[in-house]
Amino acid sequence: YVKEFKNFAADDDANGPVFFLRALWDDAANRPLEPQDVARAWLNYAREGVGMFWWGGYGRSTEHTAYLNLKAGIPAPKSGSIEQNGKIIAEQIGGQIFIDTWGLVNPDTPAKAADYGQAAASVSHDGNGVWGARFFCAAISKAFTTSDIREIIDAGLAQIPGDSDYAKVAHAVLDFHKAHPHNWRDCYQMLVRDWGYDKFGGVCHIIPNAGVCVLSMIYGGGDFARTIEIATMCGWDTDCNAGNVGTVLGVACGIENLPERYRGPINDGLVLSGISGYLNIMDIPSYAREVAVLGYRLAGEEVPSSLAESFRPGEVYFDFELPGSTHNIRLSDPFFCKAWHSTEHAAAGSGSLKILVDRMSRGDQCKVFYKPFYRRDDFSDERYSPVFTPTVYSGQTVSFQLYLDQWTGWETVGIAPYVRTTSDKKDHLQGYIKLVQGQWMTVQFQIPDVGGDLIDEVGFVIEGYSVSKAKTLGCMYLDEFSISGKASYTIAIAKQAKELGSITPFSVDHGAWEKEDGKLSLMRCEPSFAYAGNYYSKDYKVSVPVTPLNGDCHLILARAQGAMRGYAAGLCENGTVRIYKNDFGFSVLAEAPFEWKPERSYLLELEVKGSTISLTVDS
Repeated sequence: YVKEFKNFAADDDANGPVFFLRALWDDAANRPLEPQDVARAWLNYAREGVGMFWWGGYGRSTEHTAYLNLKAGIPAPKSGSIEQNGKIIAEQIGGQIFIDTWGLVNPDTPAKAADYGQAAASVSHDGNGVWGARFFCAAISKAFTTSDIREIIDAGLAQIPGDSDYAKVAHAVLDFHKAHPHNWRDCYQMLVRDWGYDKFGGVCHIIPNAGVCVLSMIYGGGDFARTIEIATMCGWDTDCNAGNVGTVLGVACGIENLPERYRGPINDGLVLSGISGYLNIMDIPSYAREVAVLGYRLAGEEVPSSLAESFRPGEVYFDFELPGSTHNIRLSDPFFCKAWHSTEHAAAGSGSLKILVDRMSRGDQCKVFYKPFYRRDDFSDERYSPVFTPTVYSGQTVSFQLYLDQWTGWETVGIAPYVRTTSDKKDHLQGYIKLVQGQWMTVQFQIPDVGGDLIDEVGFVIEGYSVSKAKTLGCMYLDEFSISGKASYTIAIAKQAKELGSITPFSVDHGAWEKEDGKLSLMRCEPSFAYAGNYYSKDYKVSVPVTPLNGDCHLILARAQGAMRGYAAGLCENGTVRIYKNDFGFSVLAEAPFEWKPERSYLLELEVKGSTISLTVDS
């Protein structure tokens, strides 16, 4: 990496593959994927004009154009067709940069992977834009069963028309490599001369970059690092090209051949920019399990019990079983501690996180923690406007297991569990616990009420207790880290901040939102909502004091699973209260008369329990 960064905030190349894949949960759960399934994921998980992808204007940004087509009622695949948008817009690079996950969930079935990739890409692209999706999905799928890079490329080419520009530029590279197998720079100059940006219109056309992708794979010789490095050094759309070939080579080479210099800084964490602040905080090993579960389902096979047990949507659960996994656990002071994956000790299974405690004396401290929430100052780059809602809350139970292997020090090392609140950066310690040498110990505590604040660290503090001439040296092993159970919390608006285009901890979609006198204020000229909470929550009650000022509809949400799915209830026109269902359009489920008045405050309580939804208004 050229620069140090605080946290990795992903751009469109990662947001698209993650959120568009949710079509397999939302619509295509029990049947083959259709383009309109992915189109609905576009509309549901993107905040219009913010995050996810480049909102560069109609007729300039292919993705923005497709989104506006969908919003206007033009269905997929027409939304991305040459007929609708013209050849130049339809053949920009986005057709292949958003599709990696369709190859990952269809291992060793290149034709099926290509079909799913085409269905997804056709929402926004056509022609060579779709051929790029077919090529890469097939190549990723094939890489599960061979590391022969030419075999992988040929599998991709077998899924696209041989007379397409995409196939022609690929063969031009392969032919050049056959005649000149040693210098990729000469091949790149051929691409600039014969297939460069000057030959193709638009902001970022797929064909020159397709040439770079094939070039980097064939000259990279099956080496992960060399392939992504060549793709980057070629220029043009470097992040897209390195990302696409990185997926192919990552699968082909296996995780053991990913250099630590590339994997380490990511630390198994990824930050996204969709409409759900909960889903925007990603733990990569947990997501890998989700991809695997979908792969088994698409293959018509039963999910192995070990995978089913460890895949827990809506919970924080880190078992450190996957090779090299750290689950984005962090350290506050790398001088005193270092952490890495280990198979030496495990409370369950075969893996744990090994934490070196390096010569700590009395008063020295290091925090080991999970980060369930982010703020603006956590990022070096926020161009894709990530927004967050915490993944943990007051009332939930934190549990983890620790094993002590202490080598020196007069006192046995101890720890203090804690959570940190974000507005005041205060550590709420939960008492001292002395570990036992050579034994696993279960640590468990309930997250306390934090008075409407948000929690941005959960973990434990290691503190040295030995005198300086007998410093503590040894290792601890962390395993089975989980945060689950019922939450009970408030959101104190006075403690929130306006940043990243939202008011914490909400992800706002449309409208002008402000903090005014400790209250959340909304001014709007179209339907506008603020989303927060655990995306997977089912049964709960939300209570909100609402003061209507202008307009005839003032609602609160429950079970909102994106912009286009969920329930809403509240004060409505013509002196009524209503409960709505939102399924890509609002329909009234229930209505009752209630003569509410502007500028009066009402306490709205919306409860969802099983199939029952109830609204209470207390004036």
